[in-house]
Amino acid sequence: MLKLDQVLAELGMSRAAFYRMRARGKGPRLLKLPNGHLRVRRSDLDAWVSQLDTPAY
Repeated sequence: MLKLDQVLAELGMSRAAFYRMRARGKGPRLLKLPNGHLRVRRSDLDAWVSQLDTPAY
């Protein structure tokens, strides 16, 4: 499970841009822990990134 900061660093994205993307229904699935912290499963992030590799026509 990756911390949000780790995901943002890997994607090269700001926190604000990430949340804007999530508000539009895009982005990897987030898990909220009981303490309120957000995490992303590595498999969810990899699956999301791999779908970005499809060409846009």
